[in-house]
Amino acid sequence: MALPKKHSIRIVTAVAVLSVAAGTIAVAAEHGSGGGAGAVTDRPVPGKRVSDEIAHLSEDPGKTVNLTFDDGPDPTWTPKILALLEQYGAKATFCMIGPNAEKHPDLVKKVVAAGNRLCDHSVSHDTTMDKKPVAYQEKEILDAKKMIEDASGGEPVRYYRAPGGAFTPDSRRIAAENGMRPLGWNVDTKDYERPGVDKIVDTAEKELAKGPTVLMHDGGGSRAQTVEALARLLPWLQQQGYTFSFPQA
Repeated sequence: MALPKKHSIRIVTAVAVLSVAAGTIAVAAEHGSGGGAGAVTDRPVPGKRVSDEIAHLSEDPGKTVNLTFDDGPDPTWTPKILALLEQYGAKATFCMIGPNAEKHPDLVKKVVAAGNRLCDHSVSHDTTMDKKPVAYQEKEILDAKKMIEDASGGEPVRYYRAPGGAFTPDSRRIAAENGMRPLGWNVDTKDYERPGVDKIVDTAEKELAKGPTVLMHDGGGSRAQTVEALARLLPWLQQQGYTFSFPQA
């Protein structure tokens, strides 16, 4: 038997109200589950997980170069490198030591404001991290990440480069779970050894055939040779038809 029209409307309305209520209860139950206060943890909330494969290639197609600078920021050398990058319309990835970023937040913000990217290079630059416990590796990586993020005003840290390339499966996993792609290199200019400007430039030019990611330094000592080499390398890269890119994140 068909119900009068006004009764049908009342029934439909009641069903809708019950459906909304049920949905509200379900959402509340979902957010309330997990043991209450016991669900709170001191560990950082992981960011969007990325690949844990070590990146070497560019995110852009074509003839590209990924300039990367380690061990900064440094109040003497980082501004000089930033000025050269701006002069030639180049971008780079800066792999920062956590305490250096914490000490020089103004430089971190300048790096970001110029369109460059941030990379976590650990707290202590311990090149024997691959021989240390997982808990130690995690603290080195995540503490530095927070220092860099705080110094930048919340800019994402897209990469993690292990000091000396001392990656482990665990360090790669920790980085990836926290939104940082492990970052390698194709060209090691060995500028940290201060071999002379000519040698730095020659190494970069000859070894770019191996791949696009170039390792240089803006911290960790005098980088006068690096700055002079970069001033020669940037126009050469443009003349050779390279475009400036970033590593795959």
